[in-house]
Amino acid sequence: MLRNRFLQRSFLWLLIAVMGMSLRPSNAQAQAQAPSQLAEYIRATLVQIQLHAVDRTTAQNQLADVQRAYQGLAATLARYAPAADAAIQSGFDDAEQALAASDLPRFAAARTQIWTALLNGSYMVVTGALQAGDALTAQQWLPVREFRHANRFDRPNADATKAVRAAVIGDAAPEVALAAVQADLLDTYQARLHEALNVLAIADQQGFAVRRAEIAALAAGYFTILAPAYAEQRGAAATTATQAIFAELRLAALRGAPIQSLLAQAHAALSGFRAAPLSPAEQVRRSGQMLRFLQLVPIEYERGVRNGQVTVDLEIREAITFHAGALAAFTDLRDLLDQRDPTLTATIANHFTKLGAALTNASNRIAVTDPAAIHALTETLLADLRRLLPPEWQKQDSGADFDVIRSALDQMEQAVRAGEYALAESARLEAYAIMEIGPEAKLIAFAPQYKPIIEGYFWYGQNDHKGLAYLIERRAPPAEIAATRAALDQALAEAEQALAGSNAPLAITTNAAVIVFREGLEAVLILASLMGSLKTATQRRFRRPLWIGAGLALLATVVTWLLAQGALMAMARFGEKLEAIVSLIAIAVLLLITNWFFHDVYWKDWMASFHQRKKQILGGQAGQWLGLITLGFASIYREGFETVLFLQALTLEGSVTIVLLGVGIGLALTLLIGLAVFAMQAKLPHKKMLIVTGILIGAVLLQMVGHTVNVLQVIGWLPIHPIRWLEFPYWAGFWLGLYATWEGIGLQAAAAIFVIGSYYLAEYMQQRDWQRYARAS
Repeated sequence: MLRNRFLQRSFLWLLIAVMGMSLRPSNAQAQAQAPSQLAEYIRATLVQIQLHAVDRTTAQNQLADVQRAYQGLAATLARYAPAADAAIQSGFDDAEQALAASDLPRFAAARTQIWTALLNGSYMVVTGALQAGDALTAQQWLPVREFRHANRFDRPNADATKAVRAAVIGDAAPEVALAAVQADLLDTYQARLHEALNVLAIADQQGFAVRRAEIAALAAGYFTILAPAYAEQRGAAATTATQAIFAELRLAALRGAPIQSLLAQAHAALSGFRAAPLSPAEQVRRSGQMLRFLQLVPIEYERGVRNGQVTVDLEIREAITFHAGALAAFTDLRDLLDQRDPTLTATIANHFTKLGAALTNASNRIAVTDPAAIHALTETLLADLRRLLPPEWQKQDSGADFDVIRSALDQMEQAVRAGEYALAESARLEAYAIMEIGPEAKLIAFAPQYKPIIEGYFWYGQNDHKGLAYLIERRAPPAEIAATRAALDQALAEAEQALAGSNAPLAITTNAAVIVFREGLEAVLILASLMGSLKTATQRRFRRPLWIGAGLALLATVVTWLLAQGALMAMARFGEKLEAIVSLIAIAVLLLITNWFFHDVYWKDWMASFHQRKKQILGGQAGQWLGLITLGFASIYREGFETVLFLQALTLEGSVTIVLLGVGIGLALTLLIGLAVFAMQAKLPHKKMLIVTGILIGAVLLQMVGHTVNVLQVIGWLPIHPIRWLEFPYWAGFWLGLYATWEGIGLQAAAAIFVIGSYYLAEYMQQRDWQRYARAS
């Protein structure tokens, strides 16, 4: 029995040796292999030596093979990164001594030193080659790198790869590629450093000697890569002190000495440091992620807790996951937030810790916090963040929306795998709601080809992959739902890429211009009517106070706009609910004035009331100017106030700049009409033009009704009953607000019937009055 075991073990080691010789690169092969292939061979072989270091002779032979393979990289590293080359040679010496002494922790530390020195050397080669204009060498060495660990909140960043490839083919300057490489790699290694310190604390608590030595060396190696950036920000003295901390941490971990104090010192030294500053776009994106994820924490938690007991574990896990995503974004932004208000930033960090502890306790059934308390703590955290974050960071960001959509879809898949199809449908609707109120406005205008594809995957698509709503409704197997999810992810990724850098839709500008022109035209015609009746030489002097009143009305309109904008920004956290409320108010006023507009009595009574007040004012001896100023102000400000109200709904759909562009176009058209009326004294067909513009404003009304119904359905204030046999092209929903739901089509039809019916009712009443007058005569 023992002899057989001996023969089996001998045969196994012989097989490993033969395989190692077959995989061992000769010097000629090493010269021909790509740097990434040699680096991966070195890394993988060192790992195998650490895992199977029982046979010292075999391990030493494998280490010798690795050293020979390194010669294929040594010349380039010695040229661009001599310090990294020296660290690698020192690591090999330590590894040899560790094998000779059968000291596994020391070998693990040496192995990690070799690998991180290779990473550092590669970084120096790539940046040095780009600085020298040698993009091809940079492209060859860039794959010798690590990435951020991929999870549902962080995907691997390929910015450096794309930038270097663009530099190779001449589509980007080397300095542009250099900046991308530095931002990508430094961000990656700083994230890896923070992860290493956290893992080191856990390994220390668990008493894993080899793991402690390995991770401590890993953290030290990562900081070596970041040290030049640290020196630029903190100075040489601080860098030397921090390097000493990591060196002591590495040595203490290797010797089995206490490391808690050194870990605290390392965290303190890194506090507020960011190797690769986030771009403004990334700052907005991280902020959007943080706010979005935090808002979802109490929602998920409340779904999982009933009567002080955890009833749905999946919901609690989702709450923990969203908290982790928000915390990760906060960590990325913390150095910038510390600069704004370190005290408030520390308070927020404590809130995060307290919230995370409550969620963990609930998950472990240690203590189940009341959902109301979780909601209150989250609201406090959000309120503090809104005080701390710059206003520009709190604007809606499509990139952050896409991140949250993916997270909600992850939750959907987890629910499906657990057989919780009701929870899966809830998560699907959550993802769709974020899509609907977030990126869709830009998507329809700038990447409309993705709109029907994404809608089909979310709902009842019947193409290559059936829609998620269809599959969940029929409790399809997880594999089928995962296939549709994969196709949806692809479409979302392409749509996100297409939307990068896009502006707000043209329809917002068009609608703003129509509203301003319609209201401005009515103001011009009212003012022209008043001015036109002041024809005599004695009366002409009364035109001036009317102009003064009109000017004051315009100024008051601007002030009203600013006040309204301030109020909306203060309430921006209510998001789509605020949009729905403002849109409902605007629709109510639009219905009223459109009804008045087509009602013949409206125009006659409106104008007659102005003329009557004008006669009363002109007949008095005192206060004539004040009265006329008031009359001019009232006639114009009414239109200005209505315009401001209408435009608020548009500012929630697009940026203020885009809305103001539409306002400028509308004012320009109004100015042309005003010049025609006042300067050229031309007689325009007032009633016909009012009817034409009334039709335009009616179209705006129908579109606003359609979009508002859509938003109300998204936030759950209206039910959704799709018309499955009816399919509109994307432009119909975009320009006309037409969506294939019974609620949307029905309410738009009701609005049209109301306006048209009021017109015919007014015509009928007018004809009836004339007939009565004729009979009486």
